[in-house]
Amino acid sequence: MNNPGLPKKKSKALPSGDDIPEAVRDAPLASHGYRLQPRILIGGVAGLVAIAFLVGLVMSLAGPKPQVNSSAPSSPSPAASNPAGAKDYIDIEGHRHYRYEEAPASSLKTVAGNGRIKLRKAAAQKFEEMVASARQSGVILVPISGFRSIEQQERIFSEKQAQRNQSVAERAEVSAPSGYSEHHTGYTIDIGDGKVPALNLKIDFEKTAAFKWLQANAARFSFEMSFPRNNAQGVSYEPWHWRYVGDRDSLETFYKARNK
Repeated sequence: MNNPGLPKKKSKALPSGDDIPEAVRDAPLASHGYRLQPRILIGGVAGLVAIAFLVGLVMSLAGPKPQVNSSAPSSPSPAASNPAGAKDYIDIEGHRHYRYEEAPASSLKTVAGNGRIKLRKAAAQKFEEMVASARQSGVILVPISGFRSIEQQERIFSEKQAQRNQSVAERAEVSAPSGYSEHHTGYTIDIGDGKVPALNLKIDFEKTAAFKWLQANAARFSFEMSFPRNNAQGVSYEPWHWRYVGDRDSLETFYKARNK
């Protein structure tokens, strides 16, 4: 029973849903059953947004770089600008010319008796031995031309082509284009007969005592004729043009190219 002498306690009305601030209305309850205060909630949301922004920024900086579209055109390489650069040989109307590496200057040695002509050291030594052996038989082998740089070969090829009004194919039959000459390997030498200099660098060199001696003896010193008659490369017959094939590097230089 209620005591009529005491005043009645007024019951505290619970707020209706419309009276709860929107931010608080959708917020979860705290662990002790209290709702989060609006200021705390707003500050927490702002902090999370800031953290997310910083994380995204760090990931974008540390992530992989965007890939370049491989289909996009690019600048041509030196090999692409040179049609022959993509392979080790060129074919000029059936004549195959192989690309050779230029001998390093440190690998060259002056041939005895001529301060201008150089060969690779192993080739120079064997050539000098061959000259000495031939002299014992009364034959004088004369070195005419040895190592020529790619730059020198380019100049020779262009000048002779212009002088003789030849096409590239015509000139290539008697002289390799720059980069494709055996002379810049340092293993090749043009040989003449000291007793018949008028026949040097001519087909009639084959009639000399020097040529006949080379045919019979050059192999003992690891030299061979580069361009015999009807050679597979289609280069004109050059009885004066001989190359050294007495070590692994020289053999790979000339014979590896043939198998490509």
